[in-house]
Amino acid sequence: MIYLDYSATTPVLDEVLDSYTKVTKEYFGNPNSMHSLGVKSNELLKSATKQISDILHIKESELIFTSGSTESNNLALVGLALSMGKKGSHIIVSKLEHESIYGICNYLEANGFVIDYVDNTADGVIDFEDLKRLVNKNTILVSICAINSELGIRQPLKTIKQIINKENPNTVFHSDMTQALGKIPINLADVDMASMSGHKIYGPKGIGLLYKNTKVRIRPLLYGSNSDIRPGTPPLPLIVSFSKALRLANSDLDKKEAKVKKFNNRLVEFFNKYPEIKINKTDYSIPHILNISLMNIKPETFIHALEKYDVYVSSNTACSSGKISNAVLSIYNDKQRALTTIRISLSYLTTNIEVEDFMHIFEKVYKKLEDLVNE
Repeated sequence: MIYLDYSATTPVLDEVLDSYTKVTKEYFGNPNSMHSLGVKSNELLKSATKQISDILHIKESELIFTSGSTESNNLALVGLALSMGKKGSHIIVSKLEHESIYGICNYLEANGFVIDYVDNTADGVIDFEDLKRLVNKNTILVSICAINSELGIRQPLKTIKQIINKENPNTVFHSDMTQALGKIPINLADVDMASMSGHKIYGPKGIGLLYKNTKVRIRPLLYGSNSDIRPGTPPLPLIVSFSKALRLANSDLDKKEAKVKKFNNRLVEFFNKYPEIKINKTDYSIPHILNISLMNIKPETFIHALEKYDVYVSSNTACSSGKISNAVLSIYNDKQRALTTIRISLSYLTTNIEVEDFMHIFEKVYKKLEDLVNE
């Protein structure tokens, strides 16, 4: 198998799975229970929470466990919007967000909030002048992803926050950091809230977190037996697994990135041979994500053809598969290019042999499908 869809999800590392199994078997007491089994579980919960907060350089109280980034995004955007009352109703997002953000915006817009979409430059970076123009006294929230999931474009979050603070210091800045975590160094001081997910960093599905600065107030979306923002029994095995995955993901980031960049460069060189293939990347794209447009071949046809060789890639994102790529359309203003995208996402687990075999299979499949198109 050649798996090149790491931005959709990652395999769970053996060490992480071992942690999950151990905690499931040995720490099955409810961390909220008063008896010794509960106390034992609660101590482990505190230890895992501290490790995560230490790695991310945040307070433990600023960490909210969720089921993943989609829930974190909802809690951040909807939770903040509902908490504002009459203080404002204006929200700004980028044109390079994950589908989950746009779904939330549609909901908020239907409930009276005003959504503006900030422009980006030709390189995909947020247009600072347009952002300055959009932020006003009624702006309660700006949400801009750290790294776009389709083109891998990295945003200068620190600069963006400085602009927001200058125009309206009361505006909260949220970032979906799902594709950044474990790939690049992140600094949560650059934002007020951030969403993350465990299954993107070789952890299990069903666990994520929302970082929320203590100064930010949001309304819970769920209500239960306690006053927490996210009530319910803590999923201890998932939390400990996330902690382990995060620690492993953040080790040797430079070394891992150098390896991935080598693979990215090799693939770019390979795709440049084909006049009908457009490479969708800018100077701000990280090497872990390589997006191409086949132009004359439907991406779903090509993906299924590769699948017959046990090769796995995706079109734009897993959550918006088969739809037009908003990111590619926003950058290149070319509908055909945006309709024919293939996303290849690489990992430090990727091998030289996998890349070479992928190119060989790609060439075979592409020639066959191109011949069919030209008949």
